Formats: sequence, C-alpha cells, structure tokens
Amino acid sequence: MTPSAKSTAPLNGIKILDLTRLLPGPACTLHLADLGADVIKIEDTQLGDYANWEFRALVNRNKHCMRLDLKKEAGQQVLLELVKEAHIFVESFRPGVMQRLGVDYPRLREVNPALVFCSITGFGQDGPLSEHPGHDINFCALSGVADQVGHPDTGPALSNVPFGDLLGGSMMATTGILAALFDAHRTGIGRHVDISIADAMLAQNFLPLAHLKQHQSQPQVGHTTLTGGRAFYAIYSTRDGRYIGVGAFEKKFWDAFCDLVQRPDLKPHHQTTDEHTIEYVKAELQSLFKSQDFGWWQEKLAHSHTCVTPILRPDEALQHPHFKARRMSLGAGDEQQLGCPIKMTDFEFSVRQTATPAGTHTRQLLASMGYDEQQIQQLFDQGAVA
Repeated sequence: MTPSAKSTAPLNGIKILDLTRLLPGPACTLHLADLGADVIKIEDTQLGDYANWEFRALVNRNKHCMRLDLKKEAGQQVLLELVKEAHIFVESFRPGVMQRLGVDYPRLREVNPALVFCSITGFGQDGPLSEHPGHDINFCALSGVADQVGHPDTGPALSNVPFGDLLGGSMMATTGILAALFDAHRTGIGRHVDISIADAMLAQNFLPLAHLKQHQSQPQVGHTTLTGGRAFYAIYSTRDGRYIGVGAFEKKFWDAFCDLVQRPDLKPHHQTTDEHTIEYVKAELQSLFKSQDFGWWQEKLAHSHTCVTPILRPDEALQHPHFKARRMSLGAGDEQQLGCPIKMTDFEFSVRQTATPAGTHTRQLLASMGYDEQQIQQLFDQGAVA
C-alpha cells in the first residue's frame, strides 16, 4: 500500500500551538504545517487575527482553528491541556504579555518540559527597544536594510514583499524552532527561542558589511555591483514600459548575452570600473531594450543561458510553466494558492485542509481532548472559548 502524503511528511506527529497574527508567525507555522505538522491556530474570542480573508486563506491552510479567552481561568486551563501534548508553541505578543496572561514559558515549561516555545517580536525579549511597537519598515530601517534598497535619485524604496516579516521573522523563527525541536528530541528538554525581526535583518547585512570592511565607507545604493552600479547587473526598460533584469555577473553569461543581441563589441567592457565606460554600456543596453516590446524580449530570452530575465508581474509568475511544473502555483481564482517551496524525497506536499474562519474547529478540538458535550457547552457559555 502506498503511504499517504501525511504519513510520509517529515513533521508528521508534531503538534504546534500557534497564537500569532498577521504575517511573520502565521507564515512560519504555514511552512511547518505544509511539512506535516498538526497546527492549531488559537485566536482570542474578540478581534482575533485581524488579517483580511484573502490573506488569511493563503497563510492558514493545513491548520485547525480554535478561539480561547486566556484572560479567563477556564480558557487558560484549556490551553494548558493542549500544551501537555504539544511540541511547539509560537506567539508574537510584545514582551511581558504572556507573563501577564499567566501562560509564559516558565509556566508552560512546568507543564511540558520538552516544549519548544518561540517568541517572534520586533526587537526581542530584552534590550532598550524590546517593548517598542514596529512593523516591517521599522525593522528594515533600524537594521540598515532599508538604506540598501531603492534608487540613488529617489532614495529608499518599499517592497510589497516584506523582507523583515518574512526573512527576519518567519524564516528565522522556522530555523530556530526546528533546531530546538531537534535538540528536544535528543534531550527531552525544550527551549525558549527568542526571535527579533530587527536582529534577524541586521544579521543579513553580509554584503554591506563586507563593503564597509573592504572600502572603509558605507555602500551607496546605485553605486555597488548588486544595486545597479555595473551595466551587467541592472534593470532596463522595454519599449512598452516593462522591465528586463540583467544579471550577467559572470563573464561567460555576459559574452553569451552580447552574442545573442549581436553586440560583441560590448564583451570587453564586462568588468570595467571606468565610470564613463559603465555609463556608455548602460546607455547602449537601455537603447537596445527600448527598441523592442516586452513580449519580443520574452521570446528572445526564453531559451538563452544569459542570466537575463524578463521581470514578471505576480499574475504572470503564477502562470509560468516552470512554477506550474514545480507545483508552486495551485488552483485558480479565489482558490489560488502558493505551493510549498521545500521539496524532498518520499514526500509530496498537499493542501490537506483549506483555511477556515476563526474558531471553526473549537468544538471538534475540545471533544478530541476528552471534554464531553456538557463541558464544552459550559466553556462556550462562560465565554472561555468561541
């Protein structure tokens, strides 16, 4: 008999309690759920996770939803019962909130010593800014990342893919959680994983720091290799106002591109550091790309090995044959989903359950914990669950 996708999932049997909201935490537990973990999304009985439904549908698939009022003792008791069987607990409140609710790591560790407890915050559990509020723009600003994204003429730019929330929050939390989970499996002792999004963004500043060490000066956007300072690594516009990304970093790709566009005269200027020559090559490439529409360039570049790529819109990326083949684009219309980017042998990702409204599984989960119908109704009547 062929094993099911669930039974072969690498995190099959791992139970996660997710008390997070919006993007960093829910995206973290989404990745873990997609890999087979049993995730219970726990929201309060009032506002809950106030993300809009379209967004919620993308990050809360493969999760069960429950609503608890942790300000009520009965709600806390339900949470403690869940913690007894859980492996991972993820929260994203400001430091001190979990302690005030009476369900912080020291309390939960008494109930389950092997529990991996992860806190995702903007600035971490300690330090002068630990209790400050913030969003992606604030974390990127303070860590020096925002200074390195933008255009030399207009200054820093914002991205609709939040670097801090995803790279700093979701990915670092996932990494820390899995490391602590591995150790808990060996030792039987869990850990408190403290993820600061600002810390994590600062930790990604490898290239700016390398530039600072090499040149004893701050890298300036538009003047470094990866921000448009060289002709071979820049963005150019087409005749119809679309864009092409040129990333011919290596000489062999640059030469192949020059041959493709019949400009062998540009080959010797690949790594030139002469400013006048760089500007000349940029102008020549811009004139070249402006001579044709985006679609023409798509066809021209489709089968070339030049590291030159049309810049697609999100809707176009979802329809690209490569992402379709890799199952990164699932469904259509209102049912459109992004696939799981982690591929591995003997595991096939699947959407086991679509996202549901807050509290959809409260009764079902309580029943699975051993509460009878009378006890469940009493919890609802008390407002401890919803």
